[in-house]
Formats: sequence, structure tokens, C-alpha cells
Amino acid sequence: MKTHLLLFTMILMLGFSSCLKDDYVDPAIQSQKDDATIVKFLSDNKISAIKHTSGLYYQIIQSGSGNITYSPNTTVTANYTGRLLTGQVFDKSNAQPLSFKLGQVIVGWQIGVPIIQKGGKIRLFIPSGYGYGPQGSGPIPPNSVLDFDIELVDVQN
Repeated sequence: MKTHLLLFTMILMLGFSSCLKDDYVDPAIQSQKDDATIVKFLSDNKISAIKHTSGLYYQIIQSGSGNITYSPNTTVTANYTGRLLTGQVFDKSNAQPLSFKLGQVIVGWQIGVPIIQKGGKIRLFIPSGYGYGPQGSGPIPPNSVLDFDIELVDVQN
């Protein structure tokens, strides 16, 4: 009887352990995967982009004008469209541009938006670690690379 109970317990433990899902992905490995994904996307779509020292890729459409020094408290007003690399739009400003403090948005925007000035337009290819990371958010799956078109309508310190 003890042997059957021990065998049953071991089978039960194996069954439960195989049901547990380990979602952890080493950030360094995920960063390498994101970089390869972005490079392939850019190549496949014949997009010329610059790699920022952070690992984010960007394409300046229009640089804008001014000499604002950005900080987390800088208020930016922008028209934007956020997409997954599949082309699925997950967020966008509609008829009216939206305003927010730069420090209140994802790190990818905090890195990429200061590359341009008021009136500027930029396309950002944001690695998942600078977006919503392994947790994702709403329609954004975990570890998703993000693709944003951003037009800065106004910038104020």
C-alpha cells in the first residue's frame, strides 16, 4: 500500500509540476531576441533606421524646431499610433492630440521623443524591455516589440 501511495504521489507531483508555466525570460536574452526581431522587420520592410545607444531604433521623419531640454516633467502633446510588428494597432490618438508628462509614459518614449523637437515626427521601434516587458498590457502580448509613429504638436517645460 505504501508503495502505491508513494508512486501515486510522485505521479501527481510530476503532473502538477508540468502544469506550472515558467514565464521568466532573462532580460539580456530577451533584449537580443528583440534586437534580432527589429533588424529583421526593418530589413523585410526596407526601412532605414538608426540604432540608439539604448537599443531602441528610430527613424526621423521630420526633426522639428526648438531647443527644449527634456525632463520627466516636460509636457508633450502628440498625435501617435502604436502598433505591434504585425501591424495591429493597439493605441492611437484620434482627432485630438494627447498631452502628458514625459516621465509618465513608457521608457521607449522617454528615450525616443527627446530625439526630436516640437513639430517633429519620428518612428520608434521599441524593444519590449522599454515597452511593457514580460507582463504585456491589454492587447499587447508579453515581450512585444512596439512600433510607434509620433508627431510632436507641442513641447513645454
